[in-house]
Amino acid sequence: MRTGLTRYLLAGILSLSAVSPIQANELPLIANSSATISLEQEYQLGRTWARMLRGSAAEYGDPLLVNYIDGLLWKIAANSQLQDHRLALIVLDTAALNAFAVPGGVVGINAGLLLSAQDEQEFASVIAHELAHLSQRHYAQQLEESRRNTPLLLAGILASILIASADSQAGMAGITSSMAAGQQASINFTRRNEQEADRIGMLNMANSGFDPYAMPRMFSRLQRSSRFLGQNPPEFLLTHPVTESRIADAENRASQLPKPTYKKQGYDYQLLKKRVEVYYTKDINQLIKGYQLSAADDQLSNYGLALALIKKGDYSQAKTALKSLPSNLQQHLYIRLTYAELALAAGETQDALRQMEQLDKLYPDSYPVRQRYAKALSANRQYKKAARILSELSQRFPDNSFIWYELAETQGLAGNTLGVHEARVEYFLLIGATDKALQQIKFALREKGLSSSDIARLEERQREAEQVREQIKNAL
Repeated sequence: MRTGLTRYLLAGILSLSAVSPIQANELPLIANSSATISLEQEYQLGRTWARMLRGSAAEYGDPLLVNYIDGLLWKIAANSQLQDHRLALIVLDTAALNAFAVPGGVVGINAGLLLSAQDEQEFASVIAHELAHLSQRHYAQQLEESRRNTPLLLAGILASILIASADSQAGMAGITSSMAAGQQASINFTRRNEQEADRIGMLNMANSGFDPYAMPRMFSRLQRSSRFLGQNPPEFLLTHPVTESRIADAENRASQLPKPTYKKQGYDYQLLKKRVEVYYTKDINQLIKGYQLSAADDQLSNYGLALALIKKGDYSQAKTALKSLPSNLQQHLYIRLTYAELALAAGETQDALRQMEQLDKLYPDSYPVRQRYAKALSANRQYKKAARILSELSQRFPDNSFIWYELAETQGLAGNTLGVHEARVEYFLLIGATDKALQQIKFALREKGLSSSDIARLEERQREAEQVREQIKNAL
């Protein structure tokens, strides 16, 4: 759930858009009041589905990447035709190419998408496309047209995404089975849906200051790469087939949109891409050699080299690689955070804490900074202060399972057993493990010295957890 501050920021982004936006009422909203399910029903179903997904697939934990994607998502959403702006982002920990959006404002991005998109604009085009599917309520239309029940549709989406997150051979074997094939068919969009999502997505890109031509460029890149994949195309191409006519149509529509005033992108995207490359590499030594060879022509290769050396445990050489980055990059937030990450990895905990204290003063509202600050505090055994920071973050980002998990661990180190149980309740609810959440509530209610307000809060959460359990049960 977004705070009033976030809504204020969204309004600010919308009002500052430099491109003269085409009004939403010029676009057809095909899904109307006759749709099978209401927006509120979609929202509740989407949140239930999100819990099921979190409990079935690993999420990507790098706060820098999650925070970056979240920012792009809300920037484009502010210029979209969404009727309900209660969005939830899930970044999956898989190198497979995929992105998806399901009823209720749940947007999923595989971290591996960064490995396929050349730049920020191409990456944003995928987000814009998925948001357009949501704003036009294409899933509700499928329900209307096919008369399938919603739980079956959601189960099909979940199964398909989990298959896509597995290795390609196992994934394709699952897809070709009769059950998975039926589930796969339940989320394939019609050609009309895809064209509409392309058109509206490019419009929203232009209104958000992005280049709409980035979408056909991304399509062309995916089409070229798919030629080398034979019978094992990525999930995104199975549900969003790319053809020459679709690319040509997208280019034609992009030519009719206002010229964007998109500023030249900074280094954020390319730095994050290096982080993803290092994270998913299967041969760290080969990657290090590649970065060393390209360092003369690509100034960011030394950043990838530093990350790879940290992963390998060569901290001295990693620091040398970071220091070799140009002076204009030395003060970049991502670089400064990496220096602190290096210090933590090398066991230089006091130096890491000193660096994070400085960054926290400069970026007091930054989720990545606050999260890393809490980590540095814990490394220096300042558990209570770390728990306070994580508790604040949990209120700002209640759907972030990593924060609740870290908070539970830190509360334990701080000696706050009630805090441990309550944080675990929220973590287990987010991943759909309702029985474990209810068990933690029972443990919490047995704690000595509980106040009447503590008991009332826990009993209320118990009732809510039981409701969540029923919602998940009904969706299966």
